[in-house]
Amino acid sequence: MNAPRPKLDVDATLERLVALGCGYAADQLDHVLREAVRTEVPAHAFLDTLLQAELSGREARRVKTSLRLSNLPVGQTLENLDFAFQPAIERSRIGTLATCAWVRNAETILVQGPPGVGKTHLLVGLGIRAVEQGFSVQYFRVDELLTALKTDAALPPARLKRRKYMSTALLLIDELGFDPMNRQEASLFFRLVSYRYGRGAIMITTNKSVRDWTELLAGDEVLATAILDRLLHRSHVINIKGRSYRLRDLEETLKRA
Repeated sequence: MNAPRPKLDVDATLERLVALGCGYAADQLDHVLREAVRTEVPAHAFLDTLLQAELSGREARRVKTSLRLSNLPVGQTLENLDFAFQPAIERSRIGTLATCAWVRNAETILVQGPPGVGKTHLLVGLGIRAVEQGFSVQYFRVDELLTALKTDAALPPARLKRRKYMSTALLLIDELGFDPMNRQEASLFFRLVSYRYGRGAIMITTNKSVRDWTELLAGDEVLATAILDRLLHRSHVINIKGRSYRLRDLEETLKRA
């Protein structure tokens, strides 16, 4: 007959874990310990499981905090992007971009297409994937970005480079092209692109072809050429020509009405 197993007193261990800041491990200690005793796993395997619980908890907290600070819209992920509806978005190509090597290499993604074809969804989805892989990310609609650039226009360089749109690993700029920039805005946008060139990745969604960027950038052909030269030097250009997701959803709603 087997001897009864000793009663597990984990209060002291819990206190030590909490004192060390290992709250996730403390939360899982009772469950992990009971499972280890039940299955008679080696001590090092029990410790590894407990440490993994702590690491997983910390990583989940990091991702949650980083997503909140990034200002990314919620609900749009690569997992719920309907590739079947929009064949112009190649799943294999997006899978390659989802590795985030382009973020690590401070490259640019330019997504062009008419409204409703999934540009923002793709931008947000890749932004979330970058956060999950440990990169700092900041999302701006173009009007928000231009407001911030004008507010900070007179800042000295030492302070300016600490702004999130300058310092983040990945800057996401959404909805470029609906309104043309004035000369001040175009000049500030050039300063932003020039500073980030080779330092940080940029992803832009736009309804304008690059042929129309001169009109977009205050009619200044020289400035437009200089900006595009930097953006397109090491870039991935995605052209989406297809039906609108929003119109599809509207059609389905009307059919059910």
